[in-house]
Amino acid sequence: MTAVIEINGLCKTFGSLWRDDKTALDGFDMYVEKGQVHGFLGPNGSGKTTTLRTLLGLLRPDEGVLRILDRPSTEFGAVAHRVGAIVESPAFFTPFSGRKTLQLLATAGGLPRGRVDEALTAVGLRDRADEPVKVYSLGMRQRLAVASALLKRPELLILDEPANGLDPSGIHAMRTLMSDLAAQGVTVLLSSHLLSEIEQVCDAVTIIDRGRRVAHGPVSVVLAGHDTGEHLVRVADTERAAGLLRAAGATVRIAEGALFVGGVSGPAAISETLGQAGLWLTELTPLTPDLESVFLDLTGTRPAPDAPPQIAIPARRRPPTDSVIDLDVRSEEKA
Repeated sequence: MTAVIEINGLCKTFGSLWRDDKTALDGFDMYVEKGQVHGFLGPNGSGKTTTLRTLLGLLRPDEGVLRILDRPSTEFGAVAHRVGAIVESPAFFTPFSGRKTLQLLATAGGLPRGRVDEALTAVGLRDRADEPVKVYSLGMRQRLAVASALLKRPELLILDEPANGLDPSGIHAMRTLMSDLAAQGVTVLLSSHLLSEIEQVCDAVTIIDRGRRVAHGPVSVVLAGHDTGEHLVRVADTERAAGLLRAAGATVRIAEGALFVGGVSGPAAISETLGQAGLWLTELTPLTPDLESVFLDLTGTRPAPDAPPQIAIPARRRPPTDSVIDLDVRSEEKA
């Protein structure tokens, strides 16, 4: 397969006069094949955005080789017309309508204005296109951002949290859009915290943690590599069942009144062992890993069982330091 993105040995350190240097990327590698929807995952602060910004030529790496559409990232200007990208939250001039915003972007990019309606339709905004952006919800602004990236009809689409603020129907529509683009030969690099969506839509994933790659490959292969072969077993006499299964060579752990059984050839071996002793199963479920569990294990971000839920408390906004007040921002906060 042809590589659309190649990153080898990427290193980036940020320094300042008032704090120690911070290593954002430490020998990071990634390979994205043409026509894939490729998930790019990692905890906050893991280096995802730094990677994307470096790939797009917005940051200069300390070390490493980066190629995008078979050109070095230092020559990104030569392929910029073939790449659509959203990195971090986009900013719009909110008194303009969504349509006018895209028309201006099309004009600035030398693109036909006919693509504006095409992009608006693709993201489901055509019916609201003539309303000012300041009345748009967060999810609608995200759709507008994706539409702006689609104006070029890109060969490579890089999206950083495109589902941010979307409702379930919007998330489903975004998933369908990604799949449709891939079917047309567009390569999509998708960074998101919605791991269930990544698992459904992506062909392959790269997981980054503390600036280093911790997993890479087709989704099915990454999941299979963390399949323990355990089965969840529920039966009336848990202790007796555990003893019988251990005697048959299985590994057994007991938690929350259930048995977690490994080291067996399959569910038939479990049911046969217990059935011969007159113990009848009330549940027998293979425990296949999902992307969320693999991600939490690889990045060490799985919360402790007794950890209280984390509630984010917004910081109090500081008063303006000069006499200029951004009325758009104030009106959006009230909306």
